[in-house]
Amino acid sequence: MIRAILFDLDGTLIDTWNLYIETYLRTLEPYVGHRLSLEELRALHPTSEMRALHRVVPPGEAQQAHTVFLDHYRRLHLELFGGIYPGVSALLDALRTRPLALGLVTGKSRGAWEITRAAADLGPFDVFVGDDDVQDAKPSPEGLVLALQRLGVPPAEAVYVGDSPNDAAAARDAGMRYAAALWAKSSEERPGFVARVREVGLWAELPEPAHLLPRLNGP
Repeated sequence: MIRAILFDLDGTLIDTWNLYIETYLRTLEPYVGHRLSLEELRALHPTSEMRALHRVVPPGEAQQAHTVFLDHYRRLHLELFGGIYPGVSALLDALRTRPLALGLVTGKSRGAWEITRAAADLGPFDVFVGDDDVQDAKPSPEGLVLALQRLGVPPAEAVYVGDSPNDAAAARDAGMRYAAALWAKSSEERPGFVARVREVGLWAELPEPAHLLPRLNGP
């Protein structure tokens, strides 16, 4: 029996790709002396805000750098936020009619989430675990384990929906089912991504958000 659905946020429920790239580039430029290329930014593995900043910013300045980061994120949000992915709101509405707990487990900071939450109506969640709440980012299962503890749901009765191999590894190591959110990936990206997460552990492939609903009735 499935009692809880946990979601990754960026790249799974909402499109923040362009918003995050520009926010990182503007925040880090004063520290590196130039505007980073996309390849240079990717090399920092920016799936966790503070951890990415720590790879560039001197330790004593990291908190101030994150304050600047959030200021850029806020200012750029109206222009660059890509919105909620099609079908996500309908999926969340349908899930809320069932006896399920819903949660978010994300590398996003609580500060960035509050900015986005004000602009994107995703509705209420029973638990939120963000970058500020854990010592180790995904693929560590720490955030998922913490969310399930707060919900009082055992891992065997929960699903994590995400869009990366790190999400799949975190779910596996937490003892949860993993469902791959494919709707934000291009047709060229999907085969390679599915192959990678199958190696880690894959319970369901979800080409569109609505495809989660019939899977909840199965094993």
